[in-house]
Amino acid sequence: MTFFRSSKKKTINMDNQNKLVPECVPGDFFVDQTCINCDTCRQLAPSVFADQGNYSYVKKQPASSIEIEQANQALLCCPTASIGNKQEKISPEYIDDFPLKLVDHIFYCGFNSRKSYGANSYFIEHANGNWLVDSPRYTKHLQNKFEQLGGIKYIFLTHRDDVADSENYAHYFGATRIIHKDDLSAAPNAELIIEGQNEYTDNESFSSDFKIIPVPGHTQGHMVLLFKDRFLFTGDHLAYNPESDELIAFEDACWYSWNEQRKSMKKLLNYSFDWILTGHGSRANIEKERMKKKLLELIHRMK
Repeated sequence: MTFFRSSKKKTINMDNQNKLVPECVPGDFFVDQTCINCDTCRQLAPSVFADQGNYSYVKKQPASSIEIEQANQALLCCPTASIGNKQEKISPEYIDDFPLKLVDHIFYCGFNSRKSYGANSYFIEHANGNWLVDSPRYTKHLQNKFEQLGGIKYIFLTHRDDVADSENYAHYFGATRIIHKDDLSAAPNAELIIEGQNEYTDNESFSSDFKIIPVPGHTQGHMVLLFKDRFLFTGDHLAYNPESDELIAFEDACWYSWNEQRKSMKKLLNYSFDWILTGHGSRANIEKERMKKKLLELIHRMK
């Protein structure tokens, strides 16, 4: 498994027709050769898009209303504008889907950014102040939607790769950006800097619902966020592979230390959660005991 847009209609002429990836089945939706294989489209529309190994392609033209909606959502969220539709402009209803509610007060932002190689970002609605986890592209649409939801008080940056346009959101909403000292170079003006490897909580500021857990490995300053002892926002530390029904980590994209990432993975055994909300790779909702079992299996495979 590998990983690592604009809302305007992409028009077709003979020049960019020749740039379409050859595996795309004929029809209105297509992927061109600017694709960076970030996996955004495959998460949003798994029945339409597939992984060639170096890029995504259209394996099946959408037929049902759900597939058409999902394909248009993927077109919107593609960080490189590599997906197009020959026939239709994007309907406002598809744009209005975002941020997309996943469960309870948790939303997937959409509008993935090329600056973070198409990583996912999330919005958490909370009585003591809303959180943005990593950053989408800065768009007026998301800005307005976040404002309608009560604004942003904290921006949690899992690691240096997924900072994207967080500075713009922080400036507009007066939000506090949170990053680890070892990844501070990516957001040198961040307002709250985490140091060391111990769990960080601040009950006075953002309630006991949130636990910040340093997990070096993918980068030296990588952190995950645990919300309500259920929802683990994992950045690029941990993901799920639906094809094998396994938790996974990305050794070929481990920029700091695979050995440290394995140690960090063991640290997560001390916590209880049934959701992983990933930067790259698939999200998953797995019963807590099964989640822990799968985590143990992953740690064993990482040796």
